[in-house]
Amino acid sequence: MLVRILLFPKILNSFIVLHLTHAVLCDIFIRSIILNKSIMLQSIISFSIKQKLITGLMVLGLVVIGIWQVTLLPIDAVPDITNNQVQVITQAPALGATDIERLVTFPVEQACSNIPGLIELRSFSRFGLSLVTLVFTDETDIYRARQQVSERLQEVKDQIPSGLAQSYLSPVTTGLGEIFQYTVRPAKGYEDTYSLTELRTIQDWIIRRSLLRVEGVADVSSFGGKLRQYEVSIHPDQLASRGMTLQDLIQALEANNQNTGGAYIEKAQDVFYIRTEGLLGSISDIENIPVRMGKDGISIPLKEVAKVKEGHAIRYGTMTYNGEQEVAGAVVMMVKGIMRLERLRKILERVL
Repeated sequence: MLVRILLFPKILNSFIVLHLTHAVLCDIFIRSIILNKSIMLQSIISFSIKQKLITGLMVLGLVVIGIWQVTLLPIDAVPDITNNQVQVITQAPALGATDIERLVTFPVEQACSNIPGLIELRSFSRFGLSLVTLVFTDETDIYRARQQVSERLQEVKDQIPSGLAQSYLSPVTTGLGEIFQYTVRPAKGYEDTYSLTELRTIQDWIIRRSLLRVEGVADVSSFGGKLRQYEVSIHPDQLASRGMTLQDLIQALEANNQNTGGAYIEKAQDVFYIRTEGLLGSISDIENIPVRMGKDGISIPLKEVAKVKEGHAIRYGTMTYNGEQEVAGAVVMMVKGIMRLERLRKILERVL
């Protein structure tokens, strides 16, 4: 017991000495760092005072770089926080909701259910339409995911009824990707010059194709106007009197709307290439399509069993401008993940 009491003061003294030594060393180290910093600051200040021109140019360069970096910041009034999605859209006008679910939606879901990075899969089926949405992780490359989905669609293609449905991927955009809206309307005083069909044709074949060439534009969705179509109105009595069916008429229209090419004929030093032009270009071309051979060996043209006229697709709404006149127009959708302001400037340059 006496030995323990005698050893305790010695141990305590040793601990106090070590603590004081550590404190002194830390103080010396801190003072050396402060001294070095002070010397470094004095050197910078001295250089700045002596080399005013160089210092001014460096400050000006930093200001220019800062302003340039500010313009590159992804600032947006409505930030796009949508997750990575790939949508498979299938149109099948002849199928009801039950058949769509059984023949289209379910096979697509089964084929895409084990794609790497997939975290959610949802779908809905309605009359003539199937929509399957695949949600991937934020780390997944959206273009890699779309490639995987496209490969799976090729595998399931044989399971979908041939000729009844057509599947495709939606554009690489989201619900917040809308960046520009516009209308196509005649100038004041020319309202009677252009019809709604002509306005829609200008939008689809001129304006839309021009905007799709702008980098970063995912899609241009057209609205309003009248979508031009060529309608074939069948006369059932005349069709039956000639012993023809509706299928004969459809096959004749499909078979007589294409160009074909053959080989070539050599004659002396010349070569003549064989080519047949069969694309339909007018209403008269459609009317003169041979449907079937008659009993007398003379072909029966389509105009004897049907009437061909120019019409428009079924309309489910209208697009107006200030409530004054009906117009055509569109909405421009941008690619997900790019700066909205920069795309908008390029679109305005193209439009104006």
